[in-house]
Amino acid sequence: MSKSDYQDALLDPADVFATPEAVLESAELSRNQKIELLRRWQYAAHEEAVAVEEGMSGETPTLLRRVALALESLGDDGGDRTGTANKQNGVS
Repeated sequence: MSKSDYQDALLDPADVFATPEAVLESAELSRNQKIELLRRWQYAAHEEAVAVEEGMSGETPTLLRRVALALESLGDDGGDRTGTANKQNGVS
């Protein structure tokens, strides 16, 4: 993965990876890079879930679960996040 591809993935992981599991399978990424991409994917999925809750169309909460499982498999519990409480679970 080129530096440019990684930068694109930071903006929108779903544009570069087909699934959260594909992030896990990438041999070109470090554990920390995978965690960062998955956290960003999780944030975007939370935002989409909020939009769905407010009546807009979007994916089901299944994506959130898949991202959470991928993060869990990397040993990331999300405990080092900071931010205020909001519909995105305090993710800022």
